[in-house]
Amino acid sequence: MDHKKTGTRKDRAAIKAGQVKVDLIAVVVAVNDSEPCVLTIGRMNTLPSGPFALEHRSLQSGLRGWVEHQTGHPLGYTEQLYTFADRDRIGAERERAISISYLALTRKEQSSTECGWRSWYEYFPWEDHRSGTPPVMLDFVRPRLIEWADGASDAATRRERRQRSAIAFGFDDRHWNEELALQRYELLYEAGLVQEAGSGTDATPLPLVPSESMVADHRRIMATGIARLRSKIKYRPVVFELMQPTFTLLQLQRTVEALAGRLINKPNFRRLVEQQELVEETGETSVDTGGRPAKLYRFRRGVLDERAVAGTKLPLTRA
Repeated sequence: MDHKKTGTRKDRAAIKAGQVKVDLIAVVVAVNDSEPCVLTIGRMNTLPSGPFALEHRSLQSGLRGWVEHQTGHPLGYTEQLYTFADRDRIGAERERAISISYLALTRKEQSSTECGWRSWYEYFPWEDHRSGTPPVMLDFVRPRLIEWADGASDAATRRERRQRSAIAFGFDDRHWNEELALQRYELLYEAGLVQEAGSGTDATPLPLVPSESMVADHRRIMATGIARLRSKIKYRPVVFELMQPTFTLLQLQRTVEALAGRLINKPNFRRLVEQQELVEETGETSVDTGGRPAKLYRFRRGVLDERAVAGTKLPLTRA
């Protein structure tokens, strides 16, 4: 018997629970006035979170408890995002830190004074392409990434960095893929262009891209949630979790555009929504449109049962 391996297994089995800290973190999303918002606490740079405790019946019940306690906002739709357990995630007391993150979709309601809603484009200004290419992309992101790529010590690394930047950010006439939100943030982190990355010691740090930062890796977790939601709205009708019980088709379109960060072809969008029978008319109209009264619709909940296996498409049709 290999006593060394046996000893190693025993050592691992003897690790106390207190040496591994498990946090539950929520990316709570709502859309308000065509702006995608996230629920934050403290100085607006922290996502609702708390440790998983023995009294929690499950991970999700623990998460719901922490969010409601910290924000006064009960959660509705939730799904697990990702577990962050990198080796370098060490807490203040030198314990291994593991974060289990969740995406939660809700409607903006009155919450406690200790929390607030902030547009996720304050943290990721390069992600909002509804009015064309954001100025921050041309003024900061592109030149800083080129400088970072050209600063590599060898030609192969310079080419690799340039190619990754072009693919992630749609440079050099490449297609902009809204689903690459996480890859874009991680590339900026690697290049030392966001505050969370800190300052490197091997080279002179580049100026940071103007954006709001967050504690620890909460902005990375938010980017994970954005990428997940942008992908999911194309094949599951989760966007209706963010809508009021009744809405106009324009309000629905504006919500999808807000989440995706790009505009949608209006006739194609309406035709696709109606063809898939995702909504039904209420027989009422809205006079809050600023023009002619618009028909009010509601989501057909039965579609979830009808298409549970095949899935339902709410595609992001490009303008």
